[in-house]
Amino acid sequence: MHDWHHLIREVADFPRPGIRFSDITPLLADARGLAAAIDAMAAPWRATRIDAVAGVESRGFIIGSALALSLGTGFVPIRKPGKLPARTLHEEYALEYGRDRLEIHADALSAGQRVLLVDDVLATGGTLVASVRLLRRLDVELVGVGVLVELDALHARTRWPHPDITLESALRY
Repeated sequence: MHDWHHLIREVADFPRPGIRFSDITPLLADARGLAAAIDAMAAPWRATRIDAVAGVESRGFIIGSALALSLGTGFVPIRKPGKLPARTLHEEYALEYGRDRLEIHADALSAGQRVLLVDDVLATGGTLVASVRLLRRLDVELVGVGVLVELDALHARTRWPHPDITLESALRY
């Protein structure tokens, strides 16, 4: 398998001073690296029936779409405010540097569908926790959460409020 870990670079003080940003654009530009990363993310879920992958804006769209293709299912976007044209549900959440809001189409998924939630990075967990709340409002079955990179130094896993939801990371550092 192709080593892809070195293709994720850390950018200091972005988007604000004191924040270390995990930049996946070098990984996205490398076909073999991206394929290996998606394979690593898909591995824990291959034996699980999944009806849809839901991905969080914006980098979660890229990872989530590729993962959905790899798992043979569709993709549902979870977006920032004002980006979806039909009726939406929304959730506010805290970031490590402020507050934000996420939305999903109210009819994006049917009750009982088995959904895998994905994002690129697990930092503090706020984005994923808000996404879980959104998906639960749609009455879907969350089969798990997958992230490309988990930042161990921020200890989000120890504060993960959903022990009933499996959390998988392709890379932890």
